[in-house]
Amino acid sequence: MIFCSNCGQPLVEKIPEGDSRARYVCEACDSIHYQNPKIVAGCLAEWNGRLLLCRRAIEPRYGLWTLPAGFMENGESTEQAAARETLEEARARVVDLKLYGVFSIPQISQVYLMFRAHLESEDFAPGAESLEVKLFQEHEIPWEELAFPVVRRTLERYYSDIRGNHFPVYVENIVRHPPRPR
Repeated sequence: MIFCSNCGQPLVEKIPEGDSRARYVCEACDSIHYQNPKIVAGCLAEWNGRLLLCRRAIEPRYGLWTLPAGFMENGESTEQAAARETLEEARARVVDLKLYGVFSIPQISQVYLMFRAHLESEDFAPGAESLEVKLFQEHEIPWEELAFPVVRRTLERYYSDIRGNHFPVYVENIVRHPPRPR
């Protein structure tokens, strides 16, 4: 941040009194601008033993497959955010949402809340952010074309849980390692 969103004056980075972290502070109006992780909510949308995936029509990771998910908006619950993202990306309505996993990705300041849900019907189509949407059985998942590590981890856990017919709620960190030098 460069300028205060309250008064427009330049910001300085410093540790405010009583705090332990450097923050962007406006010395003109005394506003402290906190930067916090973004919450991403999404669905494992199930229909007769298959899951709905979306091929991304936007960056990052254009053309790769993902679960319907996106950033939570102010004024909505996590379940509402997951259902809205599924509707926006796949034109699909979901019901019976149950929290499945909380995945923290500290390197990019994101927290994913993934829900298991059932499609209301087999009626779906690509939304503005999707090139294609499709139902997949486990053996059909395009594992090498998944957009994000958190999607892979969520799917791996889900299919393991299907085999055991046991669905605990996961809380996990997804650590992205830097690429190895060649």
